Amino acid sequence: MTGIGFTLSHTDGAARRGRVETAHGAIDTPAFMPVGTAGTVKAMLPGSVAGTGAQIVLGNTYHLMLRPGAERIERLGGLHRFMNWPGPILTDSGGFQVMSLSEIRKITEDGVRFRSHIDGSYHTLTPERSIQIQHQLDSNITMAFDECTPYPATEKEARTSMELSMRWAQRSKDAFVDRPGYGLFGIVQGSVFEDQRLESAETLTGIGFDGYAVGGLAVGEGQDLMFGTLDFTAPALPTNRPRYLMGVGKPSDLVGAVARGIDMFDCVLPTRSGRNGQAWTAGGPVNLKNARHADDPRPLEEGCPCPACTDYSRAYLHHLVKAGEILAMMLLTWHNLTYYQRLMQGMRDAIEAGTFDTFRKAFHDTASAGDIDPL
Repeated sequence: MTGIGFTLSHTDGAARRGRVETAHGAIDTPAFMPVGTAGTVKAMLPGSVAGTGAQIVLGNTYHLMLRPGAERIERLGGLHRFMNWPGPILTDSGGFQVMSLSEIRKITEDGVRFRSHIDGSYHTLTPERSIQIQHQLDSNITMAFDECTPYPATEKEARTSMELSMRWAQRSKDAFVDRPGYGLFGIVQGSVFEDQRLESAETLTGIGFDGYAVGGLAVGEGQDLMFGTLDFTAPALPTNRPRYLMGVGKPSDLVGAVARGIDMFDCVLPTRSGRNGQAWTAGGPVNLKNARHADDPRPLEEGCPCPACTDYSRAYLHHLVKAGEILAMMLLTWHNLTYYQRLMQGMRDAIEAGTFDTFRKAFHDTASAGDIDPL
């Protein structure tokens, strides 16, 4: 067998419960992937990341190719060994980062030439080079190289971008080395335009990929428009392959996207929030910088098994945040990743039980009720 395996075990409406099988282990879906941009999930040890319930992490092709270099990581045994993460790894293609470098990059049919944000040196990323780098990293799930269409975009701009990404998708497929336990995902583009999204999905399905991602969302269009785009995009994707919504998102984004048939997610939000004094809880986000926590002896969130909640008070966490202590970043990141993984487990359980609508309503009711009342 080549590629990765995917088994869809339960459905509840459009929501799906499944499992992805890779050479480095299985991923239960719906799944959230912590982002390890430069070969580390910031402020976390790999074992601690696994302890939150995460089964797969994401690495970044753009950042790793610039530092320390794909060739060096390959010589040192691949990204799994390099970062001490034995589980599955997904790497993005570099397309999103290149989009963000609009002032220092040039896009052609061949690929993208850009200047490093680190030292100003020039580099070129093509579909073939992106796939080669991800192979050198030993990524279990490789992403096709694409242009992430910015928002807003006119229909003409979106179409030009989408069609280029589809040509690059074919080149990515041609360059990919198929082997057991390793897969290649195509990326649907087309901004918020239904005809373009459907055309993109059809083109990618015709090429044939191990999984299908929805790109070009969570780039400023807002949740309603994102959900509206998923409403017509997700049903156009093969049911027997995993579906990945890139760069999403807030807890309510995850619940709404799972309800629309998405299986996999990644986002920097839980880790970035943790480094900035914000915790995600069932009652919504909690800003530990706020003075109301200064004398609060209660845990951050009742019932959460993470060390921030079991071992420390809100008052202490508030103190750490205000003092700028590194431990604050570690504990709040640990909590946020734990919360996200518990949310995903809750959705998996609800889909298996056929109670996803009840779960979804309870999620929104609890979040709208807000955080624990201050003392």
